[in-house]
Amino acid sequence: MGKTRGKTLGISDLEQQEKEKAKMRAAKKKELKKKAEPEAEPAPVQNKPAEAKKKEKATQKSAPKRSRGKKYSLALKKAALKKVYSFEEAIKLLKEISFEGFSASVEIHLNLVDKDVKGEVRLPHGTGKELRVAEFGPEVETKIQKNQLDFDILLAKPEDMKSLVKYAKMLGPKGLMPSPKKGTLVEDLNAAKKKLAAGNIHYKSEPKFPLLHQVVGKVSFGEKELLENMTAFLKSVGRKNIDSAFVKTTMSPSLKLDISALA
Repeated sequence: MGKTRGKTLGISDLEQQEKEKAKMRAAKKKELKKKAEPEAEPAPVQNKPAEAKKKEKATQKSAPKRSRGKKYSLALKKAALKKVYSFEEAIKLLKEISFEGFSASVEIHLNLVDKDVKGEVRLPHGTGKELRVAEFGPEVETKIQKNQLDFDILLAKPEDMKSLVKYAKMLGPKGLMPSPKKGTLVEDLNAAKKKLAAGNIHYKSEPKFPLLHQVVGKVSFGEKELLENMTAFLKSVGRKNIDSAFVKTTMSPSLKLDISALA
């Protein structure tokens, strides 16, 4: 009896030891397996779209407001006294609010009823700008080849077009390509020069928008001279083609014109 019990107890101890060893082996194996596995990579940070970034920046910090000079602010206060001005009132006020330190131009800006408005008109007193006029010839062609475009208007004869065509991409975008519609492609160059000297201008609305901009003189002109130039230009464009009209100097605020009196 005693021997049998002792033998049984010995087997139990051995089984217990084996179980513990098996647990240790399993734990060790699990630990080794864990070490062998690569660490999980962090999820990639998604870049925000450019538009989202812009919006976020805009909400964080609003763009600074454009500051105007003291002279402009004073001019703006005077310009806002009335919403619409007669030609005479506008010219008188322009001379008061013009603060440029140079001989500023007087500009007319039109909102048109439709696109493709163009024409020619003689301003009685010119624009005040001294135009540099060139006649096409060998000397001028050499300058064009060197991109030395030291002229505002290029006059040419119809027979010169064969030579001028190759420069169309250079001259066209700058408005220097001679054309019959502009009065710069003519048979009589001297007559064309006289017209330009007399104050004849060609105007044309913007290619894609019903807008038209034209210089009609200088602030240094007399009130009567400016009135006659403005009237001549606006009558040439035609009341039926004009939705609204504004006048300003190079740097001044604009004044809305009363165009109801235009024929």
